[in-house]
Amino acid sequence: MSDPWIKISDLDNVAVALKTIPKGTRVLGVSAQEEIPAGHKMALKDLQTADSVIKYGYPIGRVVRDVKRGEHLHTHNVKTLLSGTLEYSYDPVSPAVLHSTARGKTFLGYPRADGRTGTRNEIWIINTVGCVNKTAEILCRLAEKENDRRCDGIFSFAHPFGCSQLGEDHETTRTILADLVKHPNAGAVLVLGLGCENNNIPSFKEALGPYDKSRVKFLSTQDVDDELEAGMDLIRQLLEEVKQDKRVETPISELVVGLKCGGSDGLSGITANPLVGRFSDSIVGAGGTSILTEVPEMFGAETLLMNRCADKVVFDKTVHLINDFKDYFTSHNQGIYENPSPGNKDGGITTLEDKSLGCIQKGGRAAVRDVIPYGGRVKTKGLILLNGPGNDIVSTTAMTAAGATIILFTTGRGTPLGAPVPTVKIASNTDLATRKKSWIDFNAGAAVEGKSPEDIDRELTDLVLAIASGDEAKNEKNGYREISIFKDGVIL
Repeated sequence: MSDPWIKISDLDNVAVALKTIPKGTRVLGVSAQEEIPAGHKMALKDLQTADSVIKYGYPIGRVVRDVKRGEHLHTHNVKTLLSGTLEYSYDPVSPAVLHSTARGKTFLGYPRADGRTGTRNEIWIINTVGCVNKTAEILCRLAEKENDRRCDGIFSFAHPFGCSQLGEDHETTRTILADLVKHPNAGAVLVLGLGCENNNIPSFKEALGPYDKSRVKFLSTQDVDDELEAGMDLIRQLLEEVKQDKRVETPISELVVGLKCGGSDGLSGITANPLVGRFSDSIVGAGGTSILTEVPEMFGAETLLMNRCADKVVFDKTVHLINDFKDYFTSHNQGIYENPSPGNKDGGITTLEDKSLGCIQKGGRAAVRDVIPYGGRVKTKGLILLNGPGNDIVSTTAMTAAGATIILFTTGRGTPLGAPVPTVKIASNTDLATRKKSWIDFNAGAAVEGKSPEDIDRELTDLVLAIASGDEAKNEKNGYREISIFKDGVIL
C-alpha cells in the first residue's frame, strides 16, 4: 500500500494516517491543516458541532465543536456517544460463508483422556493459596533440574488469593484454579496448599470434581516436615506419567485459540486485528474454536456481534453479557466509556467506540455460537464469547481457564506479558516489530507495506501451527507466564 493513509470504509468521514502526515499533504483531495501523527485521524469533510465521526463505517463519537476538513480529530475535539444499559433487538444477519484455508491442516498435539488436545505437555503446580507461592517456585526450579526432557517444562503461577476471601470471590478463585488443574496443556498437576486456608485441599477437591489420581497429586505443606522433599517425591511420580505422552498429528479443528489485544494503537484495527479475525474465521471454518473476550471493549460495537448470534438464545446471552458488565461499572460509580488508556490515545484511539470497533475485528465474521461465564469452559466449537474484562492478564487467564491452548495477542504499543499457554504477540506496525524483537512473534504491519493478505494469512497460520506443535513463542522463551484472577469483593 503506497499511500500513507487509509480510508477504511466508503462510509467513513475520516482517513487514518499509516505514518505521520506532514501539514499540507493532500489526502484524498483534502489538504492536512496540521501534522497528523501515525495511527491518528484526519477529517475528510467539514463537521458541525455534534456531528458523528464515522470510522469502520460506524460512529465512534461526536465532535464537540465545528471541525474543518483536514483537521486532526482526537480527544481534544471528539467525545463518546456511549451511555448506560440499553434494550436490544435481535436483527440477525445472514451467516458469513467462511472459506477456510486451514481445512485439512494439522499440528502435533497431545491427546488427553477428556477428548481435548494440548499444545504442551507440562507439569503445573497450582497453588490453593498465595502463602505457598514461593514454595511452588522453588519446587519448579528443583524439579526442572531432574526433568531431563520428560515433559515440556514445570511451571507454577503465583496469585494472592485462596484465603481471606468470601462469597463470589472465593468461588471464582476455586473455579479458575480448578479449570487450570484440568487444562489440556497440563499433562500432570501438583496442587499445593498450606493447610489452614479457606481454599484448603479438601474444600478445593469439591470444586475440582473427578480427576485422574495418577496425574493430579495434592500436598498440604503444613502436614509434612519437609515440604520440598515431599513435593519433589510427588513431582517425580508425575514425571514418570507425563514422559509417556507423545505428540500426534492432530486436525487443526482441535485447536482452541484465544483472541486478545493489548496496548492497542490506531493501526491495530487496520492490520493486526483483521489479520487475527481472518485466522479465526479460517480455523472456525475448519471446525475449530476461537474465544473472544474483553467485554468492555465490545461497548459501542456490541450490536455487530449480537446480530451475528447463531440464534435467539445466544443473542439473549450476549445482551446479558453486555448489560451486566455495564451494570458492574455503574455499580462502582464508574462511567462505562472510561477505557482507552493513555497509550491507546497516544497511538490514535480516541473513544471506546473507536477501540471497540477495532477490537472486535479479531472475531472475524463467523457466527457467535455460545456465550460462557467467567470461569466457564468451552463446550461448543466455533466463535465463543467469554465474560471477562479488558485487563490483559485477567483476560488471558480467563481464556486459558476456558480451554484456550494458544493465544493470539495483538499489540501496537508492545507488551512482554504471557499467559500459562503460548501467547503469540502480533505487532500492528513494523516499527514495534523491529524494535521489540524479543517480545514480538509476528509483524502484521507488513499489511500496509505492500504484502498481500494471502501471504500474511499463510505466514501466520504456519507460525501458529508450528508453535502449537512445540516451537516456543517469545513469552515462553523469556519465561513470561502469569495468571491473575478477577476480584470484586472484600478481603478479610
